Amino acid sequence: MSQQQLQQLSQELQEIEQQVQTLQAEVEATQEEKSSVDEAVDALDSLETDSTVQVPIGGGAYLRATVEDIDEVIVDLGGDYAAELEEGDAVSALESKKENLDEQISDLNGEISELQTEQEQLEQQAQQIQQQAMQQQLQGMQGQGQPDE
Repeated sequence: MSQQQLQQLSQELQEIEQQVQTLQAEVEATQEEKSSVDEAVDALDSLETDSTVQVPIGGGAYLRATVEDIDEVIVDLGGDYAAELEEGDAVSALESKKENLDEQISDLNGEISELQTEQEQLEQQAQQIQQQAMQQQLQGMQGQGQPDE
């Protein structure tokens, strides 16, 4: 019976480990997105009309371009929608997006923490079952070593 329980616990531990890895990858991707938003805010704060910038055109290639009007910025709203906003509104929209990303990261880290707590509990359970099995084996060996009366 205890061997079956250990196998089940082992399987549950593997599933939890996979979930933790998946969530950690999501945290990393979300942090990268947040970093990208930070870069956009910094760019908006430092760029001026007639600034020269490098514009990515895909495949790792860039074009040099001159900013005609920094007062109008196109911001991705999500869901394949974008809006043309004034610079201040664009920065506010990006800051809001950053706050949402921070919340997502916090939620994901909370889920990871819960899974790790569950993982620790299952590991303790597995240790207890192993100890009980060892004690039963020792008792069985001691019982065999004694002569019958």
